[in-house]
Amino acid sequence: MPTPEGSPVIRAAGPPGWICLVPAPSPSLAQHDIDQSPVRRDSPVLSVCAADQAEPEEAEAEVSQKHIKRTHAKHHTSEAIESYYRRYLNGVAKNGAAPVLLELANEVDYAPSLMARIILERFLQEHAETLPCKSVINSMLRDPSQIPDGVLANQVYQCIVNDCCYGPLVDCIKHAIGHEHEVLLRDLLLERNLSFLGEGQLRAKGYDKTPDFILQVPVAVEGHIIHWIESKASFGDECSHHDYLHDQFWSYWNRFGPGLVIYWYGFIQELDCNRERGILLKASFPTDIVTLGHSVA
Repeated sequence: MPTPEGSPVIRAAGPPGWICLVPAPSPSLAQHDIDQSPVRRDSPVLSVCAADQAEPEEAEAEVSQKHIKRTHAKHHTSEAIESYYRRYLNGVAKNGAAPVLLELANEVDYAPSLMARIILERFLQEHAETLPCKSVINSMLRDPSQIPDGVLANQVYQCIVNDCCYGPLVDCIKHAIGHEHEVLLRDLLLERNLSFLGEGQLRAKGYDKTPDFILQVPVAVEGHIIHWIESKASFGDECSHHDYLHDQFWSYWNRFGPGLVIYWYGFIQELDCNRERGILLKASFPTDIVTLGHSVA
């Protein structure tokens, strides 16, 4: 994957399998070999990421997401929304079965699921007395059969299943992958007889923002004391890591002390610059854990 100014990348141990959503007349998921996946081989969940063997796809997705963030505002002006909505209406009037909304999103270079949201909100604004709340709209995007117009429901569905970066389907895949890696991390902790509290246990104790695991007895990794471990089933790029630091990691550090973040799909090496301040980055579970009195291989 391309990195800022040629920064070196810390790779994950093995090339995971991946899922690709492709814009085709009959949407499908392409399954690839997962023999070398870092998660258990009997896992029902494949990865939406592609660490080594699918670098072009990973790079393309990252570029696409950055482009969407840069151009988001221009697609949400009143003029743009009205233009898209009229083009949508004209298109489905000619052929309601054609992928009008998907083709429109591709033409203006915008994420299909985000375009679907724009058109759905505009449709509901026109046909409902009041615009439904965000949760109702999200529910319609997750289940287009709830949309009170069959043609629009089909158009939204086509956009959702053909978006590889955004939308409820991608969110569901990411959530499942994240859970798989949390289970993997828990199993590795158990194998090494390390005592810990999981996120659910911590929330039951009243903590609102917690890492995935708190070590009940701190350990040392590469000479650094570790009180907590956070699992990230993604590649650690500059943008996402900055957000995680601000929204999560420094909060964990402030409440629980120094900790470890595992980016299972690797990270940009220059981002591992906060070790002395108490946040260590790794691309796999550490093999040189030191506990009280002995090391854990």
